[in-house]
Amino acid sequence: MKAIRFEQYGGPNVLELVDIDKPTIGDQEVLVEVKAIGVNYADIARREGKYVVPTPLPFMPGAEVAGVITEVGKDVKRYKSGMRVVSLIESAGYAEYVNLHEMALAPIPDGVDFVEAVALPLQGQTAYHILKTMGRLEKGETVLVHAAAGGVGAIAVQLAKIFGAGKIIATASSDEKMVHAKEMGADHVVNYTEEGWELKVRELTNGKGVDLALEMVGGDIFRKTLKCLAPFGRVVVFGAASGESSPLLAGELMRRNQSVIGFFLPQIMNNYDMYQASFKELLGFIESGDLALTIGGTYRLEEAADVHRLMQGRKTMGKLVLIP
Repeated sequence: MKAIRFEQYGGPNVLELVDIDKPTIGDQEVLVEVKAIGVNYADIARREGKYVVPTPLPFMPGAEVAGVITEVGKDVKRYKSGMRVVSLIESAGYAEYVNLHEMALAPIPDGVDFVEAVALPLQGQTAYHILKTMGRLEKGETVLVHAAAGGVGAIAVQLAKIFGAGKIIATASSDEKMVHAKEMGADHVVNYTEEGWELKVRELTNGKGVDLALEMVGGDIFRKTLKCLAPFGRVVVFGAASGESSPLLAGELMRRNQSVIGFFLPQIMNNYDMYQASFKELLGFIESGDLALTIGGTYRLEEAADVHRLMQGRKTMGKLVLIP
């Protein structure tokens, strides 16, 4: 089968298209013919050797796959050959076939296609649990969503509305992306590349600040996000795209009873019931039309390096998908 692999850390050029054997399956595993692969910033961090956990070499990136089951292990109870499934995995998703444990799978409803389904495992689950599980969003609260035209951001804006947020303030880096965030349901949009954007956010809340902020850039964006918080406000940190550290003085939080909360999706994956329940709910939102997914583009598997360049150049909106 064809697959993408890298044998050293570095830029997009280290991604190589290789011919390798199809994976074999264990008794509780299935073999899936991959129809769509989600591309994420985590794949880039893996490639650069900067992911939050070690990346062993050689490595096959890819954490989101959707496809059709072609083989079933003898102890598999929930799934059969021919079923359409989607999964979030640790690695090896940039390939024509993957072997998956049945506990890692979710069935794809008839009204959802492979490309839509593969946009959910990482970004959909991340947006869901940042807002609901870690952020403890309550009805009527004000939410700040950074990079709201991106994969997580566009879903988070819509889910915040579904979960009852009173006001959603989105940030984006260009006029086009600001328009898109508005189309996703943001009440107000601010360009975070402009000086003083945090003051505009506070103005939009009549000086009170936001109750919940979603932050994954780090550095200066993180520090200014703290200035946007209301008393008892929460920031959920789920990345550091800038690569900059974010020093925090506890006294800054104490004065206004504020919280900084960390989020790492694999911890959710370790809780099977929580993971499956949120997956089912997200797929239901797509099937019902309550959640619209923005697909930024579909590309051939062999174009993986070009897709990584596009993502790092911040020239894209929505989910990028590889098709084997």
